[in-house]
Amino acid sequence: MSEQKLKPKVAFYWCASCGGCEEAVVDLAEDILDVVEKIDIVFWPVAMDFKKQDVENYSNGEIAVSFINGAIRTEEQLEMARLLRKKSQLVVAFGSCSHLGGIPGLANLYSREDLFDTYYNKLPSNDNPRKILPLTETETDKGTITLPEIHRTVKALNQVINVDYYLPGCAPPPDLILNAIQAILENNLPPLGSVLAPEKSLCDTCPRKDSKPDKILIKKINRISLTEIPPDKCFLAEGVICMGPATRSGCGERCINANMPCRGCFGPTSAVEDQGAKFLSALTSIIDSEDEQEIKAILDSVIDPTGLFYMYSLASSVKRKYQDFK
Repeated sequence: MSEQKLKPKVAFYWCASCGGCEEAVVDLAEDILDVVEKIDIVFWPVAMDFKKQDVENYSNGEIAVSFINGAIRTEEQLEMARLLRKKSQLVVAFGSCSHLGGIPGLANLYSREDLFDTYYNKLPSNDNPRKILPLTETETDKGTITLPEIHRTVKALNQVINVDYYLPGCAPPPDLILNAIQAILENNLPPLGSVLAPEKSLCDTCPRKDSKPDKILIKKINRISLTEIPPDKCFLAEGVICMGPATRSGCGERCINANMPCRGCFGPTSAVEDQGAKFLSALTSIIDSEDEQEIKAILDSVIDPTGLFYMYSLASSVKRKYQDFK
């Protein structure tokens, strides 16, 4: 009798993120049963009792693929990312935070010292009269307590290890997850470094694209929370910031279908180097004015432009070249 074929070993790990990517795996619903039949989950600490030593015990490359979600902020996350890279044939950056740095990457706008001071001293809910800040080592009568060091900057996964594929989204939709797993199982993958999502921009697949005029021109920026947008109208044409022109499609237009503009979680297409700069260029091209002061007033009305245009991609933007990476 022929030897039964071993199932490919698969690992999931959670770094600096909200946990939504872990929920996305659960959102596969009954399809997860089909997935589990075909793979051997050997590391998924958020769902099962796995330890670091379990990964260390595998030979290099013995794990078929590791799906790592979340940005890299702490020494522990860096250590685990490097370990999983060593033990895995393939590594997939799973979700926006791993792919681009995500919302945690907005912390790069501030120094680590400023963040600590805000979190531990200035927040009104804090009760920290001794102004104690996190330490990597603390001596107690029971011995030394250690915590992972918090790095000075947040990094996308590919800034600390080699990444083979990227699965975008906040969180990745179930159909893309299933397609990626199936492609890996069948060894039917695109070239290394590919983003496992369509190359078209979101505007190309937007259900409101037929309402978009040939040339959008706006006189003011409207806030979505203060504006009633008809469900069939292009957000940008109504003066509401929508990152669709600078964002990859493949999300299923979930936000658009909920009458909310795109915020860019799928990142840019491969033709775009910097998502925020791409959208800024698109925005300035639709302002209906030739007056310098009027243009400035319109642009100044955008609340937190960096946080809006780089909501998911600051850590992987062109600005990263000037960041103080550890």
